[in-house]
Amino acid sequence: MRTWFITGASRGLGFRIAEAALAAGDTVVATARKAEDVLAALGQSERLLALPLDVTDEAQAQQATDAAIARFGQIDILVNNAGYGLLGSVEEASAQEIEAIYRVNVFGLMAVTRAVLPSMRRNRSGHILNLSSVGGFASGPGFGVYCSTKFAVEGLSEALAAELAPLGIKLTIVEPGYFRTDFLEARSLVVSPTRIADYDATSGVVREAAKTISTNQPGDPTKLGTAVIALVNTSNPPLRLALGSDTFKVVGDKLTYVRGELDAWEQLSKSTDFTS
Repeated sequence: MRTWFITGASRGLGFRIAEAALAAGDTVVATARKAEDVLAALGQSERLLALPLDVTDEAQAQQATDAAIARFGQIDILVNNAGYGLLGSVEEASAQEIEAIYRVNVFGLMAVTRAVLPSMRRNRSGHILNLSSVGGFASGPGFGVYCSTKFAVEGLSEALAAELAPLGIKLTIVEPGYFRTDFLEARSLVVSPTRIADYDATSGVVREAAKTISTNQPGDPTKLGTAVIALVNTSNPPLRLALGSDTFKVVGDKLTYVRGELDAWEQLSKSTDFTS
């Protein structure tokens, strides 16, 4: 029986992962800003510990970690899922909106990870799942600021994976595409109120498209939960796991584009070295 620690577990993908872990017979520490929201979603269980956690509060992250270890002895799997989106062009986003999303999506993830890692290091075992996005691999108009937070998650995750591997701790970056959750609804998405007409043909188009995509996404969140169980059951998990046919295509297309661009500019790239 493994113990999971999941942030943002009262709804969306966090809820589905917690649900799948409980169904697999594991114990789950499920956190959200309000613990009662977790219980309303997942119900009561001896294998479930619902805790309040605002990931931007480092002291509360440590308290939740301590409570989890006191209840179940250790944390085997950390799922950094809590986060939200910001829709609008880079110029339209205000400094306050940018700072707020970084506090949750990046600094919050780091605060929870730092709280959990000492226990994993003592045990020389564990698996960290950092929820990124298709937008953490390939950015696009309208979601530039949001995608930048996921690029940050992927960058620190790559380094952290290398730092933790000699200690027996695994790390996987999970890159979901568009799954049928409330991510594009007001509870999970902030839409910048500032509109600049010059961006109507780029980020403006995405603003309108988001209204029709919501609740029509191709990804099944229940199947994502099942896929995450399969991921943690493998002995040699990948550094990155693309989830969803849309993410699989976007990643493949970007790899092809980057390879082509790199080859096209090879001569100029290498021309900057000292000549011997």
